[in-house]
Amino acid sequence: MTRLNGKVALVTGAASGIGRAITERYLEEGARVVAGDIDADGLARLTELAGDQHLVTAICDVTNEIDVENLASLATKHFGGLDIVVANAGAGTYGLLVEHPLDEWKRIIDLCLTGVFITVKHGGAAIRDNGSIITIASLNAIQPSKGMAAYCAAKAGVAMLTRVAAMEFGARGIRANTIAPGLVETNATSGFFAIPDVVREFEENAPLGRYATPKEIASVATFLASDDSSYMSASFVSVDGGGNTGRYPDLPEIFGRIGL
Repeated sequence: MTRLNGKVALVTGAASGIGRAITERYLEEGARVVAGDIDADGLARLTELAGDQHLVTAICDVTNEIDVENLASLATKHFGGLDIVVANAGAGTYGLLVEHPLDEWKRIIDLCLTGVFITVKHGGAAIRDNGSIITIASLNAIQPSKGMAAYCAAKAGVAMLTRVAAMEFGARGIRANTIAPGLVETNATSGFFAIPDVVREFEENAPLGRYATPKEIASVATFLASDDSSYMSASFVSVDGGGNTGRYPDLPEIFGRIGL
């Protein structure tokens, strides 16, 4: 029997990267999945791969509460309930504090923190007893970086929001945990991978000496969704190759050196 057999999951940011890897792994493990994203083409490709018997997709902007509420309702409508909520959608940005436009700060906070709140709010309202809520934060939740104040602040907020969720939902046997990836090679991090010095510093600062693949994050998300983690809640799970023991790459120095 597969680890998630009979369970229903909701995943945001599911069309690519970590979200897609989690969706694919959950399907392999026997779950039925409601997948949301703003990328219609990416969702279509996901459906082509997985079929529609165990997968339902919907356009979902996690900063739009109606979109998220509708996504959660699809789990009940199509599959009869909801057992796993993965708040994954997010994006990064760069800008030194004194130069950072307020609109860009608000965009990142809205997407990376408020979007998680909305997902946990409506996913938590729909989830069945003994379910699992998983939020995707970042190494930046605990490790600051020059030029990434908005992202760091948002991801730190996600970690604390998840701890509150663990307290509020715990009486129903619902667990809430945070995954904090280090550098993962995805479309969203392609900007970093276009600059070899940034990747080299990530590798040097991680004791394991490398970056992660989306599948490695999906493996942890599968563990946290399964009964194997039945006594884990309010946990912050670093999946960063040990990068939290070092320092974040000095982005302003690297960018300045190469003339960005």
